[in-house]
Formats: sequence, C-alpha cells, structure tokens
Amino acid sequence: MTEETKVRAMDKVVVRFSGDSGDGMQLVGNIFTNVSAGIGNQVSTFPDYPAEIRAPQGSLGGVSGFQVSVGTGVHTPGDQCDVLVAMNPAALKQNCRYVKDGGVIIVDIDSFKQADLDKAKFTTTDPFGELGIRAQVLEVPVTTLTKAALADSALDNKSVLKCRNIFCLGLVCWLFDRPLPAAVHFLQKKFAKKPAIFEANEKVIHAGYDYGSNIHATVSTYRIESEPARKGVYTDINGNTATAWGLIMASEKSGHPLFLGSYPITPATDILQELAKRRDLGVKALQMEDEIAGVCSAIGAAFAGNLAVTSTSGPGLALKSEGIGLAMIAELPLVVIDVQRGGPSTGLPTKTEQTDLMQALYGRNGESPVAVVAPATPTDCFTMAFEACRIAIEHMTPVILLTDAFIGNGSSAWRIPDADEYPAINPRYISPEAAAESGWKPYNRDEASKVRYWAIPGTEGLTHRIGGLEKDYNTGAISTDPANHERMVYTRREKIARIADDIPALEVIGQPGADTLLVGWGGTYGHLRTAASDLAKEGAAIDFAHFRYINPLPANTGEVLRRYRRVIVAELNTGQFADYLQSKFPDVNISRINKVQGQPFMVSEVAEKVKAIMDENR
Repeated sequence: MTEETKVRAMDKVVVRFSGDSGDGMQLVGNIFTNVSAGIGNQVSTFPDYPAEIRAPQGSLGGVSGFQVSVGTGVHTPGDQCDVLVAMNPAALKQNCRYVKDGGVIIVDIDSFKQADLDKAKFTTTDPFGELGIRAQVLEVPVTTLTKAALADSALDNKSVLKCRNIFCLGLVCWLFDRPLPAAVHFLQKKFAKKPAIFEANEKVIHAGYDYGSNIHATVSTYRIESEPARKGVYTDINGNTATAWGLIMASEKSGHPLFLGSYPITPATDILQELAKRRDLGVKALQMEDEIAGVCSAIGAAFAGNLAVTSTSGPGLALKSEGIGLAMIAELPLVVIDVQRGGPSTGLPTKTEQTDLMQALYGRNGESPVAVVAPATPTDCFTMAFEACRIAIEHMTPVILLTDAFIGNGSSAWRIPDADEYPAINPRYISPEAAAESGWKPYNRDEASKVRYWAIPGTEGLTHRIGGLEKDYNTGAISTDPANHERMVYTRREKIARIADDIPALEVIGQPGADTLLVGWGGTYGHLRTAASDLAKEGAAIDFAHFRYINPLPANTGEVLRRYRRVIVAELNTGQFADYLQSKFPDVNISRINKVQGQPFMVSEVAEKVKAIMDENR
C-alpha cells in the first residue's frame, strides 16, 4: 500500500458479498474466509441464499449473500458490515440495511442500467438516494474491467462474465491487505480440472487488486488485528464438514467402522457428500431411496457392530421416528443428525431455525427417551458429533445431534486436533467367557448404568435376536406382562437419565453477583455470548450459560438456574427450550426471547430485549 492510502486499524471487520444466485458470492466469500483464517484471523461466516433453485436474474427474490467477520474476538458474522459488495441493484436494495454508517459499498455500476433498476423495483433513477444510503459508495465498472482483463482470452462472453466475482474478490483483498498468492492458490484448487478458467480468474483477481491500488485515495483500507494462536494446522471449516470429520474420529476411537445410511435433504446433504469421499478411511456411506430406508439401514449396521449414523433435516426426522423408536427399544447405538431448517413441512429449506427440539425429545410413539445433544458453533460440530457417537456406543442408545443451517453452512477457523486430544470410546461388550459362565441373555445389563451389553453378531456363544416388541427384563424374550413392561419403560428412562453422570457440568460465563442469567442452546451461542458480554461491559449484572447437552441436562442445571432472580432463554423458535426447562424446574423464573424468521439472532436485538426484560422486573 502507498503512503497516500488511508488505513483504519480494527480488531475485526465484516464483509458482505451479494449478487444473483449465479454470481458466485458463496465462492468468493469462502475464498476470502480461507485466506483470512490462513493468516491467523478468527472468522465466522453466514451464507445466506434463497430457497428458489434459480429466481429470475436481477430480481429481489434471487439475491444470494455471504457475510464474514474476520479479526479477533470473533463469535458471530456480525450484525452489520463494514464493506458491502453489491453486484446489481437488487443486491444493493436487499442488503444496504446491513451496512454501517460510514462503511463502504462497492457496486458494479455496469449493472445499474434502467432495466436493472426496474427488475429491482426502484422508482427513481438514483438508487443510492432512494435508499438513503449513508456510506461511501465506490462505483466500479466491474463488467467492463473484467472484459478488458480477458480481452485476449478464448473464453466466450458468458464465461467472461462469470469472472466478475473474482474481480471483486481481488479488490476486497486489496482493501483488507489479504495476500493475493493465497487467494490464487484456492482458485487453482477450485479450477484444477479447468486450466483455462483458472488462468482467466488469475488474470482477473490481479486486475481487481491493481484497480484497488490505483484508486487508493478514494476509500479507506483496513488493517485487521490478529491474536497469537496455538501452534498447529489451521483451516476454515463449516459445520457439516466438521460433523463428518467428528464421526470419523469417533470411528477411529471406538474401533468400529463408520456406516452412514442417508437420503439427500437441505441443509444436511453435505455430510453425506463428505463421508462418501472417505472410503480411504473405511467409511461406508450409502445414499438410500428415502429417509425411512436411511434409518433402517443404519439400524441394521448398528446390530452388525458398526458405528451407525443417519443424517437428515426436520422433515426427514419425522419420517425416521418409528425407526428411532425401534433402535431405542432394541437398545442399539445409533446417531441421528438433524441439521434444522425453517418449517413446518417443506417450510424454508435454506433458512435456519431451532424448531425441531420438541420433535427430538418427544416425537415418537410410546415412552421413547433418547439422548439429545447440540453443538454451539461450526467447529464444535466436530466435538459434539464425536460426543454423540461416544454416548451412543457407551450407553447403547440412539442419540440425536441437533445442528442447524446457520452453523451447518457457516464456518470458523479451526485447529485440526491431534488424535490423542480425544478419549477412547469404550463399548460395554460381553465376552464369550462371561456369557458361558452367566448364561448370558441379550438384555443383560450393567446395573450401575442400566446399559445393556453389546454382543456383536458372529461372536461364538452370543447368538441372539432382538426386535421392536417388548422384552422380558431377565430373559430378553418377547413379553406382554404389564408389570414387566412398566419395569422396562422405567429402566430405559433411567438409562438415559444416568448419562448425566458422564457429561460435563454446565458452565457459567460472567461475574460475581449477577442476578440475571441469559441462556441459550445450540447454534445461537456466538450471538448470545456477545450480547451478554456487551451488556456486562455496560454495567448490567448478567451472566451467560449455554447448553450443548439437552437430554439429559447437565447434573448441576437446577443448582445453576436457581442462583438467579431471573433466567432469560433466547432461541430461534416460539419457546421450546424455555418450556422444557420450566417443566423440569417449575420454581425458576424464566423469561423468553424468541425469533422465528429463518434468520439468526442479531446481537443488538438480543441485547435490547434483555434490557427490556431486566427493566420490567427490577
């Protein structure tokens, strides 16, 4: 950068890329994120794209966005952005409200002709004045400059226009002093099988970077602070990929091969796709003909001695419910991954919600308790996928892992862990010798934990059958005895309850003397933690606690909640977790903050609502 460039040093900055669904906003957002993570920045992303397969070009309904926050102390993608890249008028109109006062908006002015303004339903010829924009607007002839950079290229006009996003990436890399060779490296990987496309994009990204350097006096550039990081190999990883890798780690640590029986469904399909690549690690990933076949194939694999997993979203979880009940009464280890999306029914396939909690807890016939856990961040998906597998195997039960579209598609910088950072997973086997001595039956169990012993088919002396009908407590044979049924119901319930002895205590982040506790669960962690921290800095007496273990709850949950005069539960539904906690602890004063818009919380809205509740109850 030259001496004339105005440089603003910031601990974190937020960039939002926006354009048509086919404009490559997710690609450039991911490359910018990976480059930033590679130089030591913390990152948090929010891919935001429409549910339509392809809305009309230039229309408001077809706008796709990708927002990323990079820097230090990053827990969310940010409420508002410092820089907005808008490829057309519709993208500007849909996203200008997210730009901070005094921020920078980069537009492809070549895409702001009258026909483009009409498609975006502008009523004047001055879109910036009509929207009342209070930001620095950088009008860049992106289309013209991209064509000029590729004037000698053999690419057709359509292929040339597809490179416009990379021009903008080069310009943004200049604004934030990102190393261009790193971005080029990601382009080379992306287009490894299309050398002509890579060469074109390499030219264009340099053209965008050089353009930024040439107009250095027009807008500010940003220097982003970094914190010293623990040594290791870092990567940018999204929640779905982290989930898949966590399952692989659990397979290694348990000594059982990983089997995934699944059916494609947004936003969970990436897990199936990632595991299908890992045959080199012994993973068996099968795309079944429907959701019911997916769970049933996994149940068969669990009986055969595999680490069995099925993945889905809310509609698929409903279809799998009878199968989950079968795995529960058969007491087989099964991990069910639900990447939650907006519902009900088909609902909002590409948007996020936390509305499947009650379905996960109670959505089966009969008394059918299963364990439920929920990761807090994209990188925590690795840890909680591992934990779901550990609990399933060590406690012989189905476990539902509730992630959501926000953290499943969102990403964070992640240090790849060493294998010895995660414990061994220890199944409760019955040995052939013990079986011979005790007259083993398939539902013999460890009385301390109520976990039945796992007998792998094919082990000599352990021939057995299991199924969905009620079992005799002692013999494992089919039983319709009323007293025995009641005993088995309470035994299976107690088995789940005793998992609380095998999970971490609930931790509280805060200060001595606080009388208010802000509570969340799952993927709302970053927004709620930041809101609580901001309020505490303003002098509010507030602590924060976040639940990753839902059923059973951590053993100290009641003791923690009863410390506070008020507990505020914030979640992306109409109050499901608040209702669940209230049913468990009726003496606790619980208030609620709810949002069901298919969008994550904004830190500011949580903070405002918390303050309103605290003011009401002084």
